[in-house]
This record gives sequence, C-alpha cells and structure tokens, in this order.
Amino acid sequence: MIATHPGLQGGHRGRPVYLDYNATTPVDPRVVEAMRPYLADWFGNPSSGHAYATEPKKALDHARAKVAAFVGAEADEIVFTGSGSEADNLALRGAVLAARTERPHVITQVTEHPAVLETCRALERLHGTEVTYLPVDRNGVTGPGKLAAALTDRTVLVSVMAANNETGALQPVPELARVTRAHGALFHCDAAQAAGKIPLDVAEWGVDLLTLVGHKMYAPKGIGALYVRRGITLEPLVYGGGQESGLRAGTESVALAVALGTAAQLAATELADGFSKRISTLRDRLYARLTAALRDQVHLNGPAATSCLPNTLNVSIDGTRGHELLAATPQIAASTGSACHSGEHSPSPVLRAMGLDDTRGLAALRLTLGRWTTADDIDRAADLITTAARRLLGLA
Repeated sequence: MIATHPGLQGGHRGRPVYLDYNATTPVDPRVVEAMRPYLADWFGNPSSGHAYATEPKKALDHARAKVAAFVGAEADEIVFTGSGSEADNLALRGAVLAARTERPHVITQVTEHPAVLETCRALERLHGTEVTYLPVDRNGVTGPGKLAAALTDRTVLVSVMAANNETGALQPVPELARVTRAHGALFHCDAAQAAGKIPLDVAEWGVDLLTLVGHKMYAPKGIGALYVRRGITLEPLVYGGGQESGLRAGTESVALAVALGTAAQLAATELADGFSKRISTLRDRLYARLTAALRDQVHLNGPAATSCLPNTLNVSIDGTRGHELLAATPQIAASTGSACHSGEHSPSPVLRAMGLDDTRGLAALRLTLGRWTTADDIDRAADLITTAARRLLGLA
C-alpha cells in the first residue's frame, strides 16, 4: 500500500472519510503512471502492421498476461471489455445464443448484480429463455442443494456471483460450479467485488466464465475483462474486426488494458502481503466501536465476518434511516441499503430477499473499506455515525 492517495488527502481538513470502496475505488497513482505512455507517446493501433503498433501490441499482450496470472488462467482466455456489465452480458447472452438450444434454461440467484439480473430478463423477453432465480437464506447465500434441484436437461448456464456488493456475502462458488459442471452446464461467476479482496483461482474454483472490472480494483472506469475457459464458444456482443479473439470487436484501449493489468498485479502483491487481514481488522474495529457505543441498537446485515468480504460492513441502527443518517454526516462518503426513486426511498431488494423487514432495510448502511483506509478514518467515522444516530434518536 502506498502511503497516501491525492484524492483522499485531508480527511480531517475538509474531505469526507471515504467508505464507499464497493461502489468504486480511487485509481492507484501507480496505475496512472503505467498507462500514461499509452495515452501520450505510444498511441498506435495494436492491430496495425507498422512500427507505431509494436509497443501498443506488446503492452496489450503483457496486460492480458497479468490479468490471466491474477486469476490463474492463460493469456488467451482473457477478453478485455468496456465494463463488468459488458462482461456479464457477454457471458450470459453469449452462452445462451451459442448453445442454439430450443427454450434454453439459465439459473441465477435473486441477489445478483443488475448486470446479471437484467440480462436474464432480456433473455426471457427476447430469446425465449427460461430463467430460474434461486432464493437465498438470511445470510444472503444460496447452496448447492438448491442449485442441484433447479438443474434441468435444458440448463445451459448457471451464473452466481462470488461476493455480494451490498453485504459482502460470499457464495460457495467451488461447490456450485462442481454441481453445475457435473450436470454438463456452464458456470459463470461475477467476481467484480471479490477481485483484490480475496484470492481468485479459476481452476481451483472450477468456473468456465468469470467477470472482472477495473474500477473495483483501483483501475479507471471503462475497462473490464471476462475469463473464458479455453474451448468454450460464445456469441459476440459486438461484431466487427475480430479483436479479442473475435468476441469483442473494436480497437482496443491499450491504456485501459495496461491499467487493468497493472491493477491486477498490484492486487496480487497486496493479497500476498496480508491485505485481507489488515482490512478485516479495520472493518471489525468499526463494527466494535459502533456496537460499543450504540449496543443492541446495531444489527449486522449478512453473514459473520468469516463468510464475508474482508472490507464490507452492512449494519442497521434501530430507529434511524440510512439516508437520513448519512445526510447528517456529510463528513462520511458511504452508501445506504435503500434505493431512491423520485424522492421516495425503498429498501434494497438484496436485504428484502434475505428476509429483512422494511424498517431494518431502510436503516441499513453499507460501509466499505479499501487500500487507503486508516485506523484514524475508522475511529472518526465511528464517532460521527454514533453522534448522528444519537441526535436522530433524540438521545444527544
């Protein structure tokens, strides 16, 4: 971890404490430096046949190899995309259309990211696909037994995320993938939130397709990747010049690919150096300070720490509403467990699917830590939340 980030400096002198790393991460200055030459000097098209293409082509190849190494894949199994949502779309739509099966069947679960859920709904609407949406338990987890019972002889693909973006709940991906592949279907895993927080290994997990996204792991927005196990056929989303093994036409953004490759390499180094332990210690410190101050008014939404992303804390405080609590603490940048539509707030569908009532869902706060979170940030945030909660509850 580098000591400071220019966009986060001055937390005590004006800038809010940033606790929204699951929404997006600051771009690591080392990533910026790595991509800079491909914005300024090495501008050539990597598909061209002249000298200006040599360095960009070499950089693209190196970036692909770094992303592949990060997930335990081979370089030719990595397809660069414009986002995680695009990677999810390519995996789901690509697998269904390539199967050429009458009334194909897809299985996912109810707390997936909208990039998966909305793609499934489009497949239902436009391509006659039958989709089964598996329920989750109170911890937000679906199990191999539920999956096995839902598989049919028409099942083409199962898509289950590695970790939930709101609660941090970890799904039993290796077990789910094992059940799926034994049945002869493909398994896709959206690992956008898990990447850089826990180790990923596509061979160990047994997945066929896996989504990564740059802006969740300290690279810029606008770059993602899909791991496609060698031998799998997908229908492209974008047709054209045959880039990205024919799966994603369009001249590649070399600078952004370099950014993702660098981010993947940095994440691998940090994981090896104990990042998960460091960040989970800070997350647990935040929870401990909140519970010490507000006692039994604080409720954890989601699984225990051992079954959760190390950086994610989702809590509800009795008698409050998340959006009001955050409005009362502008010194903190975080998210709530509710969605706002035309000024009306409704509980998160994820928390509802876990069986939480609307009162608790509307009180939820999602506090997510990252590379530059400090103990000082944690203590300040805990004090601010406690003070605001007590004021809203009429206890101050």
